[in-house]
Amino acid sequence: MKITIRFYIDKSKTNKKDKSVIKCRTTYNKNRKEFSTGLFINPSFWDSKHQNAKPPNDENDNINTQLSLIKSKINRAFLFLQIQEENFSVDDIYMLYKGVKIAKEHNVIEYFEAFLDKLKKLIGIDIKQITWNKSYYVKNNVKSFIKWKYKTNDLPLNKLRLQFLFDFDYYLKTEKNHKQITVNKNIQRFRKSVKVAVAEGYLDKDPFLLYRAKHIKKEIVFLSVDELENLENHQFVQPRLQQVKDWFVFSCYTGLAYNEIKNLKKQHIVIGFDGELWIEMKREKTQKNISVPLLPKAKQLIKKYEDDNSEVVFEICSNQRYNSYLKEIANILGITKRLTTHTARKTFASTVLLYNDVPMEIVSQLLGHSSIITTEDSYGKVIKRKVSEEINKLKLKG
Repeated sequence: MKITIRFYIDKSKTNKKDKSVIKCRTTYNKNRKEFSTGLFINPSFWDSKHQNAKPPNDENDNINTQLSLIKSKINRAFLFLQIQEENFSVDDIYMLYKGVKIAKEHNVIEYFEAFLDKLKKLIGIDIKQITWNKSYYVKNNVKSFIKWKYKTNDLPLNKLRLQFLFDFDYYLKTEKNHKQITVNKNIQRFRKSVKVAVAEGYLDKDPFLLYRAKHIKKEIVFLSVDELENLENHQFVQPRLQQVKDWFVFSCYTGLAYNEIKNLKKQHIVIGFDGELWIEMKREKTQKNISVPLLPKAKQLIKKYEDDNSEVVFEICSNQRYNSYLKEIANILGITKRLTTHTARKTFASTVLLYNDVPMEIVSQLLGHSSIITTEDSYGKVIKRKVSEEINKLKLKG
């Protein structure tokens, strides 16, 4: 944060009295700004080393006084911009020295933080705390990337170009060891703040308009009919494993995610229009209302853990411990697939619903997806596999 101010004689600019103009060169952050001081001097009277006019006389003293004032005004402008703690250029210093008001230039991290402050007020209204947290982590990733790539703490919004995202993608993979799906989520959340900046007029256009996220092939992992049946019938000696198995099986027959099972209360189980028991609650991730009919095996598990002294249906352990126990269960039963609460949810969609000819739109509704496109993207291959199996049955009959 240093500034250099030098005065020099421009002998190419000489007036009728054979006097040359004195120019000022201001250097900041390796960039220069040169301008005329409007003062003229006989070149023989200029002392370049000491940066003043000699010998002392009324005319030279006046020149030295004027140069001192110019230097003081430039330094004052520089100090003012430093106090503002904002990124600025040598041109900004010159403009402020000339008395021109500098338009506020928003920076990437500065704006992202302001965007997050506004978003924070919507927690509990439109968004969840965990949703805000994810955007906050992305902001930190963008900040560390700018420091890594540009060697500065922030970057002007109007300097954003499409290449920024390609470099950010590379950084997240090589420096943060993120997988493509995590990279895509980072870029998606960062782009949201940029789109808001465009909408608010801080950017003329979206610099990332032509960006296309790299496609990820999703592999749907779910238990087959035999694997699910084997899991259901196995009785574990350890109570903790038996409990976790039951919770997992309950997910397999309801499609509820971990947080939804953990927060499932007795009030969420209601008698539906058909006289049967249904689960009525909001999908934790999308806040969309979901209605799931209780299948017989799910009813049995609710009955098994019924407790008059508790509001919740199941007393679920932490997600970390839950997944740890599931890994232990898979090892005992010889299941090579990675068991998680997501595996149970996908088993519900695939093995329990789609393999029993439940239409895709109903599966989408029962899963609480925000769009049927999400369901089709995830479970389209399951339908093809089911079709293939049915065609093979027809071939055998033929």
